[in-house]
Amino acid sequence: MPAKKIIPQKNPGELNQRILVIDDNRSIHDDIRKILGSPAKEDSELDEEAAALFGVEVETLVDVEFEIDSAFQGQEGLKMVQAAVAVGRPYAMAFVDVRMPPGWDGVETITRIWKLHPDLQIVICTAYSDYSWADMIRKFGKTDSLVILKKPFDNVEVLQLAHTLTQKWTLSHRLQTHLSGLDEIVEKRTEELQAANARLRLEMRDREQAENDLRHSEDRFARAFQASPIPMAIQSLSTERFLDVNDAFLEISGWRRLEVISRTPDELKINANQGLSTLIFEQLKQGKSVRNFECPLRARSGETRECVISAEVFQLGDEKVALLATLDVSEQRNLEKQLRHSQKLEAVGQFAAGVAHDFNNMLTVIQGHASIHLAADNLDKGISESLNHVSVAAERAATLTRQLLAFSRKQVVQMRPINLNDLVKNLDGMLSRLIGEHIQLKSQLSEKLPAIRADQSNLEQIVMNLVVNARDAMPKGGKLIVATRLIEIDAAHVRKNPQAATGEFVCLTLSDTGCGMTPETVARIFEPFFTTKEVGKGTGLGLATVYGLAAQHEGWIEVESQMQEGSTFKIYFPAIEEKPDEMENAPLAKLSGGNETILVVEDEPAVREIMTYVLRDYGYHVLEASDGPSALKVWAENHRKIDLLVTDIVMPNGMSGNAVAEHLQSEKPALKVIFSSGYSSNFATLTNPQNGLINFLEKPYKPEILVRAVRDCLDGCDSRFIQSACSSSGSAPPKKAGARATQKRRAA
Repeated sequence: MPAKKIIPQKNPGELNQRILVIDDNRSIHDDIRKILGSPAKEDSELDEEAAALFGVEVETLVDVEFEIDSAFQGQEGLKMVQAAVAVGRPYAMAFVDVRMPPGWDGVETITRIWKLHPDLQIVICTAYSDYSWADMIRKFGKTDSLVILKKPFDNVEVLQLAHTLTQKWTLSHRLQTHLSGLDEIVEKRTEELQAANARLRLEMRDREQAENDLRHSEDRFARAFQASPIPMAIQSLSTERFLDVNDAFLEISGWRRLEVISRTPDELKINANQGLSTLIFEQLKQGKSVRNFECPLRARSGETRECVISAEVFQLGDEKVALLATLDVSEQRNLEKQLRHSQKLEAVGQFAAGVAHDFNNMLTVIQGHASIHLAADNLDKGISESLNHVSVAAERAATLTRQLLAFSRKQVVQMRPINLNDLVKNLDGMLSRLIGEHIQLKSQLSEKLPAIRADQSNLEQIVMNLVVNARDAMPKGGKLIVATRLIEIDAAHVRKNPQAATGEFVCLTLSDTGCGMTPETVARIFEPFFTTKEVGKGTGLGLATVYGLAAQHEGWIEVESQMQEGSTFKIYFPAIEEKPDEMENAPLAKLSGGNETILVVEDEPAVREIMTYVLRDYGYHVLEASDGPSALKVWAENHRKIDLLVTDIVMPNGMSGNAVAEHLQSEKPALKVIFSSGYSSNFATLTNPQNGLINFLEKPYKPEILVRAVRDCLDGCDSRFIQSACSSSGSAPPKKAGARATQKRRAA
């Protein structure tokens, strides 16, 4: 219902007895007129209230004559109400029928009338339950100006309602008029007070302006303080108690605001080093500023964060306080540690690669001469055993150099699509025998795992090294789980590990239940020659090799370990969409020689000598050169009869083996080439104009490997690599179907 307003009346002090009847039934109008035409009884209680309220005697109404008007539709009633208000003779009450077809019903009529005359007292007359009282309340809201009268109604009820409601309207109208007069008095007095206060405001204007500026300044400071992404705190300089902290401080500390305010850092044990906190406040009390003061912060959870603190002193009211800004540099420090560790490993790797290059040349000579003499007939038993020891030692040394090269990522690899699940399944039997029956081996291989581009032998070495490491960590037995899965690496992961990259990666996980490692040990496990094993039981190159091989495959390795809770190694390899190749090993072919002419270019005399000796022993015509320029001279004199070039890659005098091969093949495209080196950091730059395929012979190698590589190349085997190794098995590298068929025919 709209708010009440004063309806003007010509004679405000008189009793308003004007009544409007709105009903479509004329007999109702006649009945109400008959009822209200009789004398009314005195309403003593209402008179007493009026006398008490207004302080006047109210005359007893003995003969009351009501002024009754009639309307037969809601629209007509609204117009009559409008007209009565306009002439200053408003109705005090109205009897309204609920049903008045065909126009508005009673509810619609009352709603519209109350918008115009909200003080009008309404009696709803109804013989039906069209609207319940609850419906009325929902329509009009709570109101004391509405009464429901059921038809047929009692004459006394009508008469009583008429007397009561008209007097109620009159009293209400008088009260509103009286209050309106009071409002005028108050308004006048207010104007006087405002005039008096105007002078006071002028006197206080400067002070208010200063206070306003101060409030704005404090508000800006408070907003900036709370919104700052840097953890900040305000502490009393004298008591060191927290006066306020921002949301960033609460986030890094893990405390709630009410738990921090009025307490000291020592009480909360926030500073991991309390002595540093004392030193900060001593400097502040001496009037010195604090800048980038390293102070570890201990969170509520117990986690310690590396932080730097800057602080200043300023006046807050009557008290000096310290504003402290805390910058969390834990992630930055961690990245710096990882970067230094990576740089250290890279430096060691460069050194290891250089050592391996020269060492492999020497091993090639040692292994070559040992193999030549071991192949001789009627060799003395003592000499044979001695040479076998030399050969085995050379093989072990070659293994060490391969590990060094793998760590330094200088090892030559044969990349092809491989399914990691297939590789793990193929190694299952070997791994079970390797770890022993006291350790339970379990595989958890993810289905539909995409392929990775990798070198099969290097992947096997990664798995073997990690399995051996796990076995040694469980001398009393335990469980080893080998798992694979596809994982999406996001930017958040990369921020924690700078070696990582975003995208899809195949993750190889090996988890053991062994003794675990301390954080200090975890920080050093990938350093070459670092080992926690007893002397003679480990070279310290196993995990360093895994680290290097993972990096060489454009991946990385992560470690999680707790003392007495085991360790978990995760190696990530980029996933590819190619279909994986089948893993197979070719049978060894019988060695055979030939009568072709071979140009050997090698800067190390001892290596060149053993190569020349072996090839000539198998019937080949061999021409020698110590470097690139010498090779060009030999070529100029013999290029028509040279069938194969065997050249070292890294050579002195400004001309590499690749440059030599390009020059010779530009004159003779059909010339076949075998590259050889102890390592090659830029193997991908080697080219072959003839067919794009590169044959590579890795040092150190046995004489039979050299002979087989030369024969395969001359016979046109289309292998991408010809790799050799001084391994005890003497196995040849995997060959494609064409190579194996050629070998079988030659053997026959």
